[in-house]
Amino acid sequence: MPSSKNFALIGAAGYIAPRHMQAIKTTGNQLLAAFDPNDSVGIIDSHFPNADFFTEFERFDRHVDLRRRAGNGGQIDYVSICSPNYLHDSHMRFALRSGAHAICEKPLVLNPWNIDGLQDIERDTGKRVNTILQLRLHPSIVALREQVQRGPHDRKHEVDLAYVTSRGHWYLQSWKGDPKKSGGIATNIGVHFFDMLHYIFGALQANVVHLDSETKAAGYLEYQNARVRWFLSVDIEDVPGALRENGQRTYRSITVDGEEIEFSGGFTDLHNRSYEEILAGRGFGLDENRVAIETVSAIRNGKPAARADDAHPFLARQA
Repeated sequence: MPSSKNFALIGAAGYIAPRHMQAIKTTGNQLLAAFDPNDSVGIIDSHFPNADFFTEFERFDRHVDLRRRAGNGGQIDYVSICSPNYLHDSHMRFALRSGAHAICEKPLVLNPWNIDGLQDIERDTGKRVNTILQLRLHPSIVALREQVQRGPHDRKHEVDLAYVTSRGHWYLQSWKGDPKKSGGIATNIGVHFFDMLHYIFGALQANVVHLDSETKAAGYLEYQNARVRWFLSVDIEDVPGALRENGQRTYRSITVDGEEIEFSGGFTDLHNRSYEEILAGRGFGLDENRVAIETVSAIRNGKPAARADDAHPFLARQA
């Protein structure tokens, strides 16, 4: 049986951190140290009550370095990164230079050129960046990809993607509402969908932006095997009325050639699966992220085009 690995965690107070703690525990490993400038981290007690915790990065850095230098088997093997998006690059660099592999939440980085720099550090250190691209492990997505690869390629599939995950007023006041820190809506809530589309339908061939605002974004993407109209929003008014009246605050729909793809279930264990694959040496690395990061970077920096037939139907509701 493989020996237990030692983990450190950056961003322990964040929304996604508990899934990483659970995955570390489920895969039989130990969280030895955690860092977050915020101290609302009582969730650690449910998983690793003996983990050392730091609210100052300098002290966390010193702790990780002392463990590395001690040479007694207590060094950190993996650093899991759940910090705000704009800090991912520097925190992955910290992990690699500390002699540890990195496991980073999406989006990996905000700009494609950051990937090149990280690859240089991988070569220098011999350590690896692993990323959480959990939709690639979802059974429904895997099955759809296999179906597309097996199917005829004389025409492109017609795909509509809508994702509304409503957020309160706090959202725009947090780092998530600052495009320089989050990358904006398309990056923060859409990057894993764009990776999924590339994973299923192949090389990206066109990228048109129709809308890019603080709370919603939309556009058209063309892949080797698909034409995709997409819409993303954190505005509850974009949840279809009947669902909103029943108290539903989220809405997700992906159709391929008019047929709804059902993948609402099966998400609970995807972080655990991701960790299992990473620990087995089958994690998704830097290059697997490149197309999605190029996609969201182009959306962020592109000028919205006139809406045409390739615009998502939800855009008709927008003023």
